[in-house]
Amino acid sequence: MNKQFLLYVAIFISVFLFGCSSRHVPAPVSSLNNNVNDLGHTININGDRYKVQKGDTLYSIAFSAGQDFRKLAKNNSIPSPYIIFPGQSISLVAPTEKIKRDEKYTNSSKKSIKNVQKNNIKLKKELDPPKQREYVQKQASNTISKTKRLSSSKVKWFWPAKGKVTKRFSNKENGYKGLQITNHKGASVLAAAQGTVVYAGNALRGYGNLIILKHNDDYLSAYAHNSKLLVKEKQKVKAGQKIAEIGNSESSVTALRFEIRYRGQAVNPAKCLP
Repeated sequence: MNKQFLLYVAIFISVFLFGCSSRHVPAPVSSLNNNVNDLGHTININGDRYKVQKGDTLYSIAFSAGQDFRKLAKNNSIPSPYIIFPGQSISLVAPTEKIKRDEKYTNSSKKSIKNVQKNNIKLKKELDPPKQREYVQKQASNTISKTKRLSSSKVKWFWPAKGKVTKRFSNKENGYKGLQITNHKGASVLAAAQGTVVYAGNALRGYGNLIILKHNDDYLSAYAHNSKLLVKEKQKVKAGQKIAEIGNSESSVTALRFEIRYRGQAVNPAKCLP
């Protein structure tokens, strides 16, 4: 009885081990050398609306659409910090207001015109010379202070990589909207100015492994075709900090594609860099 029981146990163990060995599939290996948010989709801007997918950010959608992220947020009533969700529908066009003809408004307009023709207008009393000078000086000081605020919002740029510039910015409709800097794979990609990472992934068609930095409310910079990303979204970076390594993701050449956007529009980086 004991021998028969042991025989059954031995047969059961043999069958179990055979089944495990034939059905075992190794778990997928995630490479630590590629710190890339592989989203498994591409942002395809086609039409007036876009459906948010996992990994998208408002900045990446605005960048792909060539729009200012603030206007896109305003048009879709998305408050700061601009959080969006998968499945959310984003309008890519500004809402239009329908103006209805108002008969009363038209009649009142005609009446106003008659009043103007009768010179029924009272002019304000002119300022005396001392007050005029004071007013002009005040306006001038306000203008200077506004100018200072604008100039302080400018970004101090640095070159994002070493290498040879093999493509330059073009104003043509389908022209190259940045600088192509060629170098060997693994060469350092540096933050061209201090800022915050607002996108790190590979969902934008034609850009490969991409990083987008926000420098202020006006300026964004983009670093494309990287082989390795070294920063994550929401991370703050300093000017000159290494953020990626040059590669050839979605590109036929090993190079960095560097772009600068001002309020959503591509500008010539050569005019910003020292």
